[in-house]
Amino acid sequence: MPRFGCINERRNQLHEVIRLSGMNLIIDDADHPLIIKVASIQAARMQVYFIDNEDYFHRKFEYADDEGKEFADNDERLIFFARGVLETVKKLRWPPHIIHCHGWFSSLIPLYVKKSYRDDPIFSDSRVIYSVYDRSFRQPLDPFFTRKVNFEGIKPGDLKHVEKKADFTGLNKLAIEMSDAVIQGSETIDPTLLSFIKKSGKKFLDFQPEDKYIDVYSDFYDELLSQKIHDSK
Repeated sequence: MPRFGCINERRNQLHEVIRLSGMNLIIDDADHPLIIKVASIQAARMQVYFIDNEDYFHRKFEYADDEGKEFADNDERLIFFARGVLETVKKLRWPPHIIHCHGWFSSLIPLYVKKSYRDDPIFSDSRVIYSVYDRSFRQPLDPFFTRKVNFEGIKPGDLKHVEKKADFTGLNKLAIEMSDAVIQGSETIDPTLLSFIKKSGKKFLDFQPEDKYIDVYSDFYDELLSQKIHDSK
């Protein structure tokens, strides 16, 4: 997840992963240091890795300022996050079976996995799931978004949903099209997106309440992985 400024490093005992230091990502011809931090959730025996960069994430708010004005560089922030996640996984050498992306800020990960990293053995067995939520943003992203997001393996037609305007609907359609399966993460979502999901023919799971979703998601993962094994025979 992003290391947003609202996350208290001392309270949550975040520390930099030194062996992952030294990576830089180039976005729109500018170099940006990628800092990886980690913290543990003891009760769950889980480690959480944070994608950090001083220019993009050291702010009090996540996507907009205290007056509700969305950050002008949100496009570069989500590009940095998506590529940062995948480069971190590569560096850790953890081949993921399931990559579950939640919401628009992770919407570029399916694109990069399926196009830019498709020949990387780390991701050769990965299945991508995208959860659609009702949390939106109002202003379209930077007009030069498609130029910035472009990376090796990506063809112009791959960006058709954000070519004219990189808005909330377009980003979600891009993520849905590039994913292997889709989950409705909010009780209600944009009807346009729900219709797009159903027309896509993607494996789909509708909204699950808090007391049921863990088991249902687990079964959904297993079905998706079983389908991949069947398809490969």
